Amino acid sequence: MSMTDVLAAGDISKAVTAFAAPESFNHKKFFELCGLKGKSKDDMKKVFHILDQDRSGFIEKDELCLILKGFTPQGRDLSDKETTILLAAGDKDGDGKIGVDEFVTMVSES
Repeated sequence: MSMTDVLAAGDISKAVTAFAAPESFNHKKFFELCGLKGKSKDDMKKVFHILDQDRSGFIEKDELCLILKGFTPQGRDLSDKETTILLAAGDKDGDGKIGVDEFVTMVSES
């Protein structure tokens, strides 16, 4: 499954382009621009599983920094600061990683 099976390619491109500049990433606006915020929980879970590259059931910090590339290969890596902010926003139980339910909650709250 690819990201374009869940989200429109044009929306993904628009969202990734909006945050192309270093230190510009805002997860709330990103999830809204790419169209994920308005999707069903099942679709959000599909996106989570695409982003969970090692299939561990969690998105860890090393995967979070590549989140934009998970949406499109043209995306940039997030900075350490952006990754830390994103992890803090999604990691509700404080275990240092984001599970599928935490991801759905983070997207829904955006």
